[in-house]
Amino acid sequence: MSNSTAIRHLNAGQLWRADGWQANAVLGVSTDGRLLDPTAAASESIGHWVLPGMPNLHSHAFQRAMAGLAERKGRSDDSFWSWRETMYAFAAAIGPDELKAIAAQLYVEMLKAGYTQVCEFHYLHHQPDGTPYAQPEAMSLALIEAAREAGIALTLLPVLYISGGFDGRALTARQRRFGHTVDGYLRLLETLRKHENDDLRIGIALHSLRAVPEAAMREVLASDVAKTCPIHIHIAEQIGEVQDCLATRGARPVEWLFEHADIDARWCLVHATHLTDAETVQLARSGAVAGLCPTTEANLGDGLFPLTAYQDAGGTLGIGSDSHISISPVEELRWLEYGQRLTSGHRNIAARTQGVSVGETLWRAALKGGAQAAGLPVGELYNGARADLIVLDENSPLLAARDARSMLDSFLFAGNTPLVRDVICGGEWVVRDFRHHDEARIAVRYRATVSALAAR
Repeated sequence: MSNSTAIRHLNAGQLWRADGWQANAVLGVSTDGRLLDPTAAASESIGHWVLPGMPNLHSHAFQRAMAGLAERKGRSDDSFWSWRETMYAFAAAIGPDELKAIAAQLYVEMLKAGYTQVCEFHYLHHQPDGTPYAQPEAMSLALIEAAREAGIALTLLPVLYISGGFDGRALTARQRRFGHTVDGYLRLLETLRKHENDDLRIGIALHSLRAVPEAAMREVLASDVAKTCPIHIHIAEQIGEVQDCLATRGARPVEWLFEHADIDARWCLVHATHLTDAETVQLARSGAVAGLCPTTEANLGDGLFPLTAYQDAGGTLGIGSDSHISISPVEELRWLEYGQRLTSGHRNIAARTQGVSVGETLWRAALKGGAQAAGLPVGELYNGARADLIVLDENSPLLAARDARSMLDSFLFAGNTPLVRDVICGGEWVVRDFRHHDEARIAVRYRATVSALAAR
């Protein structure tokens, strides 16, 4: 697009790119919300400290409404597996209308926190008894509509879920609404791909090795859709999962996956918490993304990802809010770093070279990995990319007397006061002065929805 009258020209006092801060930067934004080279002087000032918006590479939207409801001591061995039973009971009450209301509220909160894209790992497909809805894609459409309402970019990852364990057992009553045959799953993908546009990408999610038998995995990966779309999988999240995989398949989960699938840059291995040294290097060298969700991994007692070894091997990573007990890229990145400090007894771990900023290292890495996992042109400011920008509050006391050298470190490590003041997503203002343009209406519907769920 060369007609300058069709381009908005935005000025940022300081604009952060992958190679650092640029003073008095001008960005061109096309009418379809893409970045272009500017063709005139700036006509609109958008703020002083401006960053690319962060992709969120792992989300289970419905779990936002149960955050805080699984924090009371139960059996003596409370773990991921006991939490899962609480989650199943909650999921059973959610239909398309409830999912849309919860997801829209969640996506508003994501935008206000600085996430401008989300990868939705979606497995609530059918009615609670496993019967398909009259419109089989009804639950997927609820998420698409919620993202459209909020104004966030969406990579929708319908989940293939076939078996209840590595031994191939049938799905339990609570899992039946997750289940598909391979043929049914591929039909769902084809139906949803008709909805793709600049704001929506459809990808593949294999729930886990325990839920997807080898033959089913091979069939899905051989399909035409798998050749070009993002592919996500939960893997090696829990010690129990690793032990079960060893017992039934004779290999650890990541080890087995690399032996049986062509893992490349299309893939996002979510959690990948429990890795051997060899698996860490293999994952890093494959070009796949390690999808890390530190606040959820901490909440569930999963363990810590081997960050330093993965970085040193050249690995790609991104962050997700997963179960949404926290919705903040700041907190995900902060705890990614803090976990390493607690186990190593040292500081500034993610910055592997003397004098390098931890904040800039983490933000840069998460932008790159998140964009790759999303399969959308996000996370960087280049011609043709989505105009997804966040503007920090330069008037906040937390940023007083900070310059370009310390700005991102202060954003991530200087406190808990929200610092994302304004957000542009797809070239449109969705958050101004800390408020989403439709947050009041969406919040009223959300409160009514969760109140009705609590009363059941």
